[in-house]
Amino acid sequence: MISKQERYEFRKIRTRNSLFEHGIKMPRLSVYRGAKYIYAQVVDDIKGATLAAASSLEKEIKAASKAKSGKSIESAKVVGALLAKRALAKGVTAVCFDRGGRIYHGRIKALADAARAAGLKF
Repeated sequence: MISKQERYEFRKIRTRNSLFEHGIKMPRLSVYRGAKYIYAQVVDDIKGATLAAASSLEKEIKAASKAKSGKSIESAKVVGALLAKRALAKGVTAVCFDRGGRIYHGRIKALADAARAAGLKF
């Protein structure tokens, strides 16, 4: 029987491969959701460089978020808005969304919606 972790790894590989099969011509917004925190970064795969990054561990996000921990939907919204602001400052307006094998629900969806509201297109 296949474990839950192995199913997650298969899903992550499948979603990443489908992004690369369609030919990524724009930077990729990669999201990692841990048990306590959420991390997001805009990566240019052609150059192999990270253009912008944000996580719920940062002090300014902890101060801006009303939530006590980094694992809430509220802190994910703040991370998404800050990441979009940093990406727009670097000149990135359009990205493709890489949810990292996670379901588009909860904190992942909140981060994506906040990034869209702040001006990123994907």
